[in-house]
Amino acid sequence: MDLELAGRTALVTGSYRGTGAGIARVLAREGARVLVHGLEPGQSDEVVAELLAAGGAATAVCGDVRNDAGAAAVADGVDAEGGVDILVNNFGRAEGRGWFDGNTEDWNGMWETNVMSAARLVQRLVPRMQERGWGRVLFLSTVGSVRPRAQMPGYYASKASLANMTVSLAKELAGTGITVNTISPGIIATAEVRASLTRRAEREGWGTDWKDIERAAASDFMPNPSGRIGDVEDVGNLVAFLSSDRAAYINGADVRIDGGAADCV
Repeated sequence: MDLELAGRTALVTGSYRGTGAGIARVLAREGARVLVHGLEPGQSDEVVAELLAAGGAATAVCGDVRNDAGAAAVADGVDAEGGVDILVNNFGRAEGRGWFDGNTEDWNGMWETNVMSAARLVQRLVPRMQERGWGRVLFLSTVGSVRPRAQMPGYYASKASLANMTVSLAKELAGTGITVNTISPGIIATAEVRASLTRRAEREGWGTDWKDIERAAASDFMPNPSGRIGDVEDVGNLVAFLSSDRAAYINGADVRIDGGAADCV
């Protein structure tokens, strides 16, 4: 299926690594020009080089979106490239202390990292989408926003805010040609997750082949009916579809991508 993203420009925050890099690969493969974001200069150069080598179009932008100055730097970089049609607010971090060993600073840090990093870019970049009469805004959350663990409460609470923001922003942008959606992944096989599961496999005797590790994890440790662990490009495929005109009637939604693990808690 041709998603007709050629000619579109997408900013994927935090795309210098992990899920963000996977999203960037798929969007570039689908014909979009991708602005690959890193927090610091040079951080996204490797991904940019990879996309260019594969025949895609990519440019690096940088700035620490956890603060106003960094977000302004990213917006300036985007403006220098002519603006964006697709804003993928992927940047975020799963970290934080527990209920009784954390403090206010920890909670505020999660808010700045997982919520305000996205809100700042929406405020700076979406008005130009309105002028053009077309756009896509996507927030990357987690299935843990509705199925949180006891650990890292500040992280899960901050991510839960994104689905609420999605509905509010979709209403704000009614009739503008811009859709707004949240994507909530389950466990995804980033490099860190693969390393963690490989270490667990050694302890549990699951074997050393990734397919064996994946099968065991999906049936035991993180069960889901699909029997596999999601890949970063699985998320990228969903992002690409929701970024296309073929998904124009999907708006204000929170779309899970977790192999069907909703009841497997």
